[in-house]
Amino acid sequence: MGVNMKLYINFIAMNLKSQMQYKMSFFLTTFGQFITAFTAFFGLYFIFSRVNAIDTFTNQQVFLCFAVIMMSFSIGEMIGGGLAVFPRMLGNGEFDRALLRPRNVILQIILPNMDFSRLGLLIQAVLVLCYAVPMSRILWTWDKILTLTLMILCGSALFFGLFLINAAVTFFTTEGMDFLNIFTYGGRQFGRYPFSVYGNGVLKFLTFVIPLALIQYYPLLYLLDRERSKLYMLLPVAALLFLIPCYGVFRFGLSRYKSTGS
Repeated sequence: MGVNMKLYINFIAMNLKSQMQYKMSFFLTTFGQFITAFTAFFGLYFIFSRVNAIDTFTNQQVFLCFAVIMMSFSIGEMIGGGLAVFPRMLGNGEFDRALLRPRNVILQIILPNMDFSRLGLLIQAVLVLCYAVPMSRILWTWDKILTLTLMILCGSALFFGLFLINAAVTFFTTEGMDFLNIFTYGGRQFGRYPFSVYGNGVLKFLTFVIPLALIQYYPLLYLLDRERSKLYMLLPVAALLFLIPCYGVFRFGLSRYKSTGS
């Protein structure tokens, strides 16, 4: 276990070192991520300068919702975003070398390909969260602090699972399928507002199929005291069950994999 952990840390260290070879380029890219992410926040700010609430949610409550989704996505993307290179690994034979090593295949994909420039998005999400938490007018008791923590951590795992499914589909198509990004990057965009604003049909889809509502809408109701049941507090944990089919699809694709011969 210790040897494995040391190897994985070396993977991350080598990846970070390679990205820092051109420090100015790295910092400019990170800064660009930071600035670009703020455009969505300013868009929300502009909307609430014209309206008082959206679907009974005030601007402070929507900002909290936005911050949670951005935090979850930024962590999930920084870790799982490396799966975007998976089609290239299949095409050039690099994935075959990973299969020959006696180490976890998924970790061999994501750790050497983590994009640390995504820290710009994470920093922006932290700043928005620091702004939204005191502005939300929520009485922060221990259970609500735990709920917020579960929303972010479980949300990060959920977004990672969505990136994993995107990669798994490549086993059958060789090339990535861009339309699947509607569940990753699209989930980030739609998650700027409580999912109830999109209608009951969308809310059900995001509850029972792609359970983004379990890490955003329902626990938000608990934070706002619109629901008192502890079940709403723990629903983000239930969203982790989505990782089972995500991993299952990847393992199924792996069992059907045939080398490209590159």
